Amino acid sequence: MSANPPTPAVGELVARVRPCREIEGISAVLMPFDPRGKPDFAGLAGQIERVATAGLTPAVNMDTGWVHILDEEQRIEALETARRVLGRAPFVAGAFVEDGAGPMRDRYHRATEAIVSRGGTPILFPCTELQGASGASIVALFRDVAAGTPGVLAFELGEAFVSFGRIFDRDTICGLLDTGGVLGLKHSSLRRGLEWERLALRDARRPDFKIYTGNDLAIDMVMYGSDYLLGLSAFAPEAFARRDRYWRAGDGRFYELNDRLQSLGAFAFRAPTPAYRHSAAQFLKVTGHLAHDDPPAGAPRRPDSDVAVLAEIARGLSVLLEVR
Repeated sequence: MSANPPTPAVGELVARVRPCREIEGISAVLMPFDPRGKPDFAGLAGQIERVATAGLTPAVNMDTGWVHILDEEQRIEALETARRVLGRAPFVAGAFVEDGAGPMRDRYHRATEAIVSRGGTPILFPCTELQGASGASIVALFRDVAAGTPGVLAFELGEAFVSFGRIFDRDTICGLLDTGGVLGLKHSSLRRGLEWERLALRDARRPDFKIYTGNDLAIDMVMYGSDYLLGLSAFAPEAFARRDRYWRAGDGRFYELNDRLQSLGAFAFRAPTPAYRHSAAQFLKVTGHLAHDDPPAGAPRRPDSDVAVLAEIARGLSVLLEVR
């Protein structure tokens, strides 16, 4: 893992703020489960449609979508669901290979082809073998997998989310920036310093490369040039889309709405971090977007007492969204 670089001075951070920038928002979509503990694909379709209607790009088969407990057939059904709901509209999907058979490179090729053939953009989910690979071999893998595709996204995922997560070192980041088939990087270390470092490297080496913040504890990273691929936006995609429009318009209401969304993120993504998925289901149920909020068997749960807190945050968001 990279050492955490020193935090830039306040004056430097102020200079990095990019007002009135168009923010690209990608929202991971929660996979709901029915009372029998089975994936609810009809519920998934509803969440995909809601995200797209809000103006964000849906992302399926992410950790928010419980990709690590779905089998290959269920992951394919999630891709088919996205394609059916969205028509020709874009979506992103995790290329998940942790449970596959055969060489890692072949597994990534198969997973990527399944996504590209359905019109999606693959984001290469980390796996145990990738966790232990050298930086040079990671860059070579991405170059090989991206060849012949419209492009892929890289994914740094901290071990707070999954045990086989991997945060790349600086040399690996530079190698990915120099690889044309890699369009961008989702950074989910939950550490601002590392993300600021990646933004500075991107600006110096390849300005068109996308850095998507995955830091649900610092969603204001969009002020500094990050776009986002967040699990938190699955809770309230309309609020995120409104916040983004405020930033583009130079509207100071960005800050109040961002603060309210951040309070939701701080509560939902508290330790143990993986339980945020149950928080998402609770929030979507209390706001009328899901009928059930049970996570799959054995998954981390939040206490029932969280529901009252989530309902209060939802009421505050509702008030802010009523103001035009």
